[in-house]
Amino acid sequence: MWSLPTLVVRTRVGPLCPTGDRIGYNSVMPLLPLVTRRLTIRVMRPTDADVLTGYRNDPTIARHQSWPLPYPVDQARRMLSEQSTLDDLDPDGWTQLAIDLDGVMIGDLAVGLSDDGRVAQVGYTVARAFQGAGHASEALSALVDALFRDTTVQRITASLDPRNLASLRVLEQQGFLYEGCERDAAVIRGEVVDDLRYALLRRDREAWTARPAEYGSIELVALGPETVRAFSRLATHRSQERFVAPMWASFRDALFPEVIDGAPVVPWMRGVVADGEPVGFVMLADVTDAHPDPYLWRLLVDRMHQRRGIGSAVIAMIADQMRRQGCTRLLTSWVDGPGGPRRFYERLGFEPTGTVIDGEIEGELDLRQPSGEAGTPNRPAVGPTP
Repeated sequence: MWSLPTLVVRTRVGPLCPTGDRIGYNSVMPLLPLVTRRLTIRVMRPTDADVLTGYRNDPTIARHQSWPLPYPVDQARRMLSEQSTLDDLDPDGWTQLAIDLDGVMIGDLAVGLSDDGRVAQVGYTVARAFQGAGHASEALSALVDALFRDTTVQRITASLDPRNLASLRVLEQQGFLYEGCERDAAVIRGEVVDDLRYALLRRDREAWTARPAEYGSIELVALGPETVRAFSRLATHRSQERFVAPMWASFRDALFPEVIDGAPVVPWMRGVVADGEPVGFVMLADVTDAHPDPYLWRLLVDRMHQRRGIGSAVIAMIADQMRRQGCTRLLTSWVDGPGGPRRFYERLGFEPTGTVIDGEIEGELDLRQPSGEAGTPNRPAVGPTP
């Protein structure tokens, strides 16, 4: 199933007996309604058909979906009339759920329950006027947590069109892991498209929600035979791979550095350790006679440690070190596009130079400003940068 955003998840739910054991799959635990900070998730009613039809007929919403265009309101009414007696999830098929914001339906989730009690399938759509505000993530998070908390589900799978970047990021924000791609797996709007597969295990979700929000200490450490294996396992989200090179590519480029202006660049690599745990990697093209400005070549923060301020702290540490060496600017470059790092770098004070290198936008950070300005914040408890 495809949508903007969309997700697919599969599960079977069984009720609890007084001892806490599951007693079968012919009925479901009362899950609904789900109430989050802003949203209410409930069973959709036939009276919701007009709203459902309205956003399903939006070409932007429908471009990753297989429903017919135009989408007739009679079809919506027939679908919703089949669940008019339900107050919760249907244990024998699909249930269409409404996502309400302040009493107004802004989207939907669809949950299909299968037989084995371990896997679930869900799809979701948010009306275009309400996208970009985190509603899809909030609704999905509540549903995933309820299924893991109140049912026997152990694995949630997701399937989506690779072009559906908004949905991709929603999945990743809940801890889903990319598992593979089925090539030419579906025909959507007359076009043959691939199908990306994601999955989330119960233990994945537990680890994801237990991640620390900040760091206590951070340091840059030299890589060596004893430490390189741990850092080689670091990885970004799948959606970020078009912007951030994987670790193997960074090691390759360091081993066989590019020749620029008649001389090979000199790599300077460090692992990033936060609170004693490997969390990231940074590599510079160091200052040489042929290359007078330091260049931030690679910066990778592992998917499990993003949004903790680690990337910003690393750049602040690098900037301080370059100032001490007498450098006046720090260069980098980035691929532009939805979900890309441009806003991150500009927030830290990098400004485009007007140069485009192999399709990447070059940016520079003015190091003549003291630490703490130009987006390079002072952070306590940071280690040395040897």
